[in-house]
Amino acid sequence: MKPGDELELRVTPDRYLTVRYAGASGDFNPIHIDEEFARQVGLPGRILHGLWTMAQVARAHTEALGGPARLERLSVQFRGMGVMEHEVLVTGRVREVGADGRAVVDSEARQDGRRIVRNGVAEIRA
Repeated sequence: MKPGDELELRVTPDRYLTVRYAGASGDFNPIHIDEEFARQVGLPGRILHGLWTMAQVARAHTEALGGPARLERLSVQFRGMGVMEHEVLVTGRVREVGADGRAVVDSEARQDGRRIVRNGVAEIRA
């Protein structure tokens, strides 16, 4: 791992993902599981859980850089709504690698050209 190295993950959430994720996470907010309710409050339909999207950012780092045990820190800013059945593209670039081998990686997630996660910063242990 060296400065400038890039990572990428592409994942397309299926139409039932938010229902499964609600069960796993305990987040049963109706904007994630009830199509009619989501539309009534002005959304285009059910939207992805932000934490699911963040998990994809974490997954991109761990798959590219040696597994989940190496991820020491991750922060992101949520900036948009994700929807089902549209590909989410997570990209990252190694900003620096310290003398101790720890890498700092900047990342973001996009869907349909819109950033839904920005200013992602991960620290990865060598």
